[in-house]
Amino acid sequence: MPNPQPLVLAIANQKGGVGKTTTAINLAAGLAARDLPTLLIDLDPQGNASTGLGFDRAGSFIGTYELLLGDRPITDAISATSVRNLSLIAADTDLVGAEIELVEAEDRSHRLAKALSGLPKGRFRTVVIDCPPSLGLLNLNGLAAADAVLVPLQCEFFALEGISQLMRTIDRVKGGLNARLKLAGIVLTMYDRRNNLTELVADDARSFFGDKVYETTIPRNIRISESPSHGLPVLTYDPRSSGAIAYMQLVDELIRRENLAYVHRPDPSPSMEACR
Repeated sequence: MPNPQPLVLAIANQKGGVGKTTTAINLAAGLAARDLPTLLIDLDPQGNASTGLGFDRAGSFIGTYELLLGDRPITDAISATSVRNLSLIAADTDLVGAEIELVEAEDRSHRLAKALSGLPKGRFRTVVIDCPPSLGLLNLNGLAAADAVLVPLQCEFFALEGISQLMRTIDRVKGGLNARLKLAGIVLTMYDRRNNLTELVADDARSFFGDKVYETTIPRNIRISESPSHGLPVLTYDPRSSGAIAYMQLVDELIRRENLAYVHRPDPSPSMEACR
C-alpha cells in the first residue's frame, strides 16, 4: 500500500512504575531497527521518554505542550534522535501545566489527534505515544489519537486491580471520543520466573484477557534499568542483554499481530546495529 497511514500506538497504564516509559522507548527503537520509520511522542510531563533518548530538556525547543496548546505545525516539533529511523517529539517543562489549561480549551480531548493529522504522508510507519501515569486530559488526548493501546502490566500484587480502571477508561474513550480505538494487548513486565507471585499474576492475566496478553514477557534486567541514565534504549546500550532480546521479541510479536511490514533479520542482535 503506497503511503499507508501510520499505526498510532498509545502505551498507557495509570499506575506508575510498571515499565511504561521503558516499553515506549524500546518498542519505538525496535520498530525503527526493523526499518519502520517511527515517531515517539512524549506526552508525560516527567519527560522520561525524552531524557531516556538523550534529549536535553533544558534547551529551547517546541515540544508536546506547544503541540497541544499552541498553533505550531507538528513538523516543527519533530526532533531527530541518535537512533536511525526514530524521531521524537519531546516533553517540554511547561507540559506539567497542560492539564489545567486544557480544561478551558476548545476540543480539549482531540488536540493531539488534530496535530497528528498534519504529519506528512508516508513519513512514519508507526507513532508511539508515551502516555502519563494518570487518567487525565493528557492521557485522554493520547487515547483519542491512537488506533490501539498497549498496556504494560507489572507482575506484582494489585496490578490487575489497577488495570481494570484503565479498561473502563478505554471503553469510555471508544464510546465517546475514538470509535476505532482497540486494545492491542497487555505486556507482562518485570517478569521473574523465580517468583511465585509473577506466575500467579501472569496466570490471572491470561485467564482474564486471553490472547490479548502477549506471549513475550519483559524480564527484570539490570541493563534495562541502567540504559536511561546513558540516554540510550537498552537495544543500543546492550543489544545482547536479556532485556534487549525480550524487547526485540516484543517488537516482532507486535509486527505480526498488527500486520506491519518490515525487513526480516533472523538474528535480533545484529539488527541492533540499526540503532547505533
